[in-house]
This record gives sequence, structure tokens and C-alpha cells, in this order.
Amino acid sequence: MSIIREGYYFASGALLIALLTGVLISPTAAIPFVVLACYCIYFFRNPKRNIPTDESLIVSPADGTVQDIVELEGDDFVKSPCRKVIIFLSVFDVHVNRSPIAGEIKIQKYVCGRFRPAYKDSVGFENERHLIGIENEKIRVTVTQIAGILARRIVSWVTLDDKLEKGELYGLIRFGSCTEIVVPNNVEIMVNKGDKVRGGETIIGRIK
Repeated sequence: MSIIREGYYFASGALLIALLTGVLISPTAAIPFVVLACYCIYFFRNPKRNIPTDESLIVSPADGTVQDIVELEGDDFVKSPCRKVIIFLSVFDVHVNRSPIAGEIKIQKYVCGRFRPAYKDSVGFENERHLIGIENEKIRVTVTQIAGILARRIVSWVTLDDKLEKGELYGLIRFGSCTEIVVPNNVEIMVNKGDKVRGGETIIGRIK
């Protein structure tokens, strides 16, 4: 298991504060900062995943729990009738995001907004979010990173026209959030509300 680069910055900062607190105040006072450093390492973990190679399979873009599956008439990128799978990430889930398919980024949109709890039904419309549309010769999907009450920073490492492999890392959300994936109706949804999913590994859907 590896650690995302940002994790080293947060953990190092917490350890530095722990060291100063231990020297200037007391070792006991430094304990919370040591615990915080350990949590940062845990939060920014990037476990290895077994990514399915079948091109007809769409994988989860995030770890978490399927909060809902919603029927839509269309969205900003998938213009036809489609379904949206909403994944809630707790502060204990892996928070890196992965591409659900192999393809090219054709649309990218960042929207400023509020920071309501990520489990609220309206967060996809009200909260700060970052959307990318990925397309290949078979399908186009939309993936949206959504900030929550604790997640005040959406990180993206990609831009328009970038090519992604299925399961490839493209960003993360700090600390506790929601990720949505929109797929057209020719995709058979393979998960149910309440299911636990693993980014890059759990099969969200299959192209019919």
C-alpha cells in the first residue's frame, strides 16, 4: 500500500507540531498531534486494486457506500436518459478517485458551492464539485467529485483531453465527501443501494 503525496505533507506537519509541543510543553501534550499524523497517513492511503480488464465493465470511481441510484433524463455530458450512482465516502474510506473506464476527458467543470454534509440528497446541486466527462468508442460517463462539510478541498490531477486508463487515479477529496457517476441506460447497474464499493475494483455496471 502506498501513500498519496499530499499525505506526507499533512503527516509531516502534524509530526513537527508534535515535536515542538513535546519539547516546549510536555510529551503528553504532543500525543494528539502524533495521533493526527497517523490518521493522515491512514486517510491518504492508496491501496493496490485488481482492476477488471473486460472493456464492457465499468468500475467504481471511489470507495464508500452506494447511497442511491437515480434515474435521469440526461446530464451535462450524457445527454440521453441515464442513471446516477451516488457513493458516500466516510472519513474512514479511501479518498482517492479512479477513472471508471478507459477513455479521454472531453468535458471538465468546476462549480463553487456550499459545504453541506455529503449524505444530504441535495449536495450534488448545492455543494462545491468537480465534474469530468470521459468518453471512449463504446460509452461516455460523467464522474463528479463533491465536497462535504469536512471536505473543503477537491484535488484533480487531470485536465481536458487527458487519456485515462480504467482504474487510473485522477484526484481525491479531503476529508469526507461524495462521488457520483452517471452512465447511460444501456449499462446494466450491478450494485444496489447500501452496497459497499471499492474504487477501481467493484463493478458498477456492464455495457449491454
